[in-house]
Amino acid sequence: MPYAFVLLIIANCFMTLAWYGHLKYLQAAPLWQVILISWGIAFFEYLFMIPATRMLSHQGWAMGQMKITQEVFTLLVFVPFMIYMFKQPFKLDYLWAGLCLLGCVYFVFRSQ
Repeated sequence: MPYAFVLLIIANCFMTLAWYGHLKYLQAAPLWQVILISWGIAFFEYLFMIPATRMLSHQGWAMGQMKITQEVFTLLVFVPFMIYMFKQPFKLDYLWAGLCLLGCVYFVFRSQ
């Protein structure tokens, strides 16, 4: 399972860059180029995400459990990305959002 979590972190790094990196690095590029470059980056996200979800599925995780776990990793990757790459200030609301996600984790895993 920890190996799947490492893959999820790497996948989320690529996806966050694909979704938001163009706002910093490709502002002057035409939209069609931004889309193609983002798709190219997202390809690498799939190289890590698909094996991670297959591993978790083979370990008996339900789809809801995988999705909520994915969202936790998305927030863990996105907040530092936003702070360091885009110089956005940290807000306590991000902490509260993270706590809400932990509540989601509790509810999707409590029936096991």
